[in-house]
Order: sequence, then C-alpha cells, then structure tokens
Amino acid sequence: MAVYDLSRSTTRAMIRSMCRPTISGMENFPSSGPVIVAPNHLSFFDSVIVQALMPRKVAFFAKAEYFTSKGPKGVLWRWFFNGVGSVPVERGEQAASVAALKTALEILDNGDSFGIYPEGTRSRDGMLYRGRTGVGWLALTTGAPVVPVGLIGTEKLQPAGRMMARPRHFTMKIGAPLYFDKVGPDHSLPARRSTTDEIMDAIAALTGQQRAATYNKS
Repeated sequence: MAVYDLSRSTTRAMIRSMCRPTISGMENFPSSGPVIVAPNHLSFFDSVIVQALMPRKVAFFAKAEYFTSKGPKGVLWRWFFNGVGSVPVERGEQAASVAALKTALEILDNGDSFGIYPEGTRSRDGMLYRGRTGVGWLALTTGAPVVPVGLIGTEKLQPAGRMMARPRHFTMKIGAPLYFDKVGPDHSLPARRSTTDEIMDAIAALTGQQRAATYNKS
C-alpha cells in the first residue's frame, strides 16, 4: 500500500501541477463496492491519468513488457505500474485473454475497481469507435455499476510522431454510474451488445466526439 500511495500521489501531483486538468463529476464515483470504469481512449497516458486522479484505486491491464523491461527505464516502469495497481497481460494469445478475463472478475469480486477501454485501443483520429462487448459482458456477469469517463485533449500530451510527452491541459468528465441487472455469464449476445451500446452512448455524451460505426483496428 505504501508503494501504491507514493506512486499515485506523486503522479497526481505532477499531472495537476503541469497540466492543470479540468475535472468534473468526481462525486459520481461510488465510494465503495465493485466498479467498472469505462473511458474513451485517445492517449498512452489515459490509464495513468485515470489511475492517478480517481478517488479510488483503478486496476487497468498493461502490457507485460512494462513489467519485464531491463535497465533504468524498466525499473521505472515496474515501479509505476506496480504502484498504481496495473495488471500485466500478454497480448494476442487466447490463453492469456482468458486469464485476463478471470483476473478482471477477481478484482470486481473483491469489491475493487477495474478499468477497461470499450474501444479496445487508442483512437488515432479522435473519433469514438464502436464499443467491443467485453465491457458489456463484465457488467452483466458481475452486476457492478459502470462509470463512463470522458477524456478530452489527452492526445495532445504526446502527439503522433513524438517520443517525448509535453504538458498540456486536458479535461476529464466522470459520468453518473450505469446500473445493469446481474444475469451471470450466460446472457444473450443481444443483451451484451445493447449494454455496450448504452455505455458508449454515455461516453459520447461526455466527450462530444464524432461517432464511428466501425471497430477501431489501428
């Protein structure tokens, strides 16, 4: 807990002092119990921002390489991602995906918060893409409330083609929790799709992004 508190408080202070973000809706975040946090995704730094600024610990998946890299940079990555509660996951293998899903359920079953990007990957053109149904599956399986989050301007922190980050103002809007019936893992595909679409509509209302009818494959 000491490592987490230090990492999170240090990162929060840096973000607030260097970027001076506009944050609204913090009162919407449930003070206890399992929570699924569902932001749009514009920047590599989105997880860092959400984990640092939210009132409770939010676990996101992070590439396993961040936990195994060598040298001083690797040490820094491990310190940070372990500190903010990120969960290492291998990409692209079915067994790893099943294990990741099990981990997400365990986090929520423990009454903690778990963050997932419904779009799957970063939007390179600023549009809000169709949500993948993993978030709907989690919501219907666990019954945990879903808190939509709108991030605006985070893509400016590291524009395409730039290796270094630069301080820029951004906005984070936290929407009212969405509640869905807990029906367990054996729910219908249409129910999962409808739940996901409702979550994406809430995110769109926060960000004002233009919607894309397709999945993001970038």
